[in-house]
Amino acid sequence: MITAKLLSRFGLSASALIVALLAIAILFPLANLALPPENPLHVPSHLLPLLGKYLCYAMLALALDLVWGYCGILSLGHGAFFALGGYAMGMYLMRQIGPRGVYADPILPDFMVFLNWQELPWFWYGFDQFWFACLMVLLVPGALAFVFGWFAFRSRVTGVYLSIITQALTYALLLAFFRNDMGFGGNNGLTDFKEILGFSLQADSTRAALFAASAIMLALTFALCRAITLSKLGKVMQALTNAENRVRFIGYRVEHVKLFAFTLSAMIAGIAGALYVPQVGIINPGEFAPANSIEVVIWTAVGGRGTLLGPIFGALLVNGGKSYFTAAFPEVWLFALGALFIAVTLFLPKGIVGLVTQLQERFAARKAAAKRQKQTAPPAKPALNPEAAE
Repeated sequence: MITAKLLSRFGLSASALIVALLAIAILFPLANLALPPENPLHVPSHLLPLLGKYLCYAMLALALDLVWGYCGILSLGHGAFFALGGYAMGMYLMRQIGPRGVYADPILPDFMVFLNWQELPWFWYGFDQFWFACLMVLLVPGALAFVFGWFAFRSRVTGVYLSIITQALTYALLLAFFRNDMGFGGNNGLTDFKEILGFSLQADSTRAALFAASAIMLALTFALCRAITLSKLGKVMQALTNAENRVRFIGYRVEHVKLFAFTLSAMIAGIAGALYVPQVGIINPGEFAPANSIEVVIWTAVGGRGTLLGPIFGALLVNGGKSYFTAAFPEVWLFALGALFIAVTLFLPKGIVGLVTQLQERFAARKAAAKRQKQTAPPAKPALNPEAAE
């Protein structure tokens, strides 16, 4: 009964994705920890952080699709929310180094000792606690998105103007975090992490746990976004894409709907950034680069915006191709990425998932038409038996 309700509510493909992610969260760590390296099913230790990074990117693309695909808000600054969540987790990891740093200072991180900081800045207080860092992972990107959206949506800034403003926001944060006097490590960022929750980040078990956490969180955020888009609120969000003025005319507070979606999307991006940092081992201002946010748009477009499934597949596909082509053909990767985006825009406006959906609908329509034609065809007349006629 529960499975039937789940399938009817979320759809077969969505439920299959959730089940697949949960299975991956269990099977991949087991294949890494339980199987010997000579086993063909063994997952190498270096592969888990790479795949975990892809899952974090998929969560970021999912966050963008919630506002672009369902509200028509093309944000070119979602990399900023991703980076802010990463910095919040990075600050916690830096506080866990303690006297094991290069300068053996129990309170100040190494970069502060190097820059002759005399005391810990006030905004670093509390980051020695994991629960506080997790709270900031949600609150900092969410608060920034709420304040930004409050002014932008109340002023009815839409279209390309809103996209430019979001890109300006992430570029401003890029310049700010590059400054050494900001207290976030300057252009070097935060790195040399040792442990999380008392577990070494270099241990295979910790890497496996972080990978599993990324897969489970992606499944949970996908289920949350799916539930929202299928609700009455989701229908209003989709209406904004096509007829925002009409939605406003019939009495809905459009700015409130947009603000909710934009803030929730930023918080999901922050969670993705927080899971990303301990797996890659560094966070620096380069994550704020506008080009990173544009790449997220490409992932979403390639997979198919407005589908939730598409951005996940797009992020995994493009980043997997990026890892291969940058190693095999590093000089042509950017050209290939640009050509892919142009090809999708011209020939696959609904992305890969949209193409699959169109083919399924076309096949179902032909099958239904053939069935109707068979039902309406006149019955064949029985052949006369000459012997019976005599």
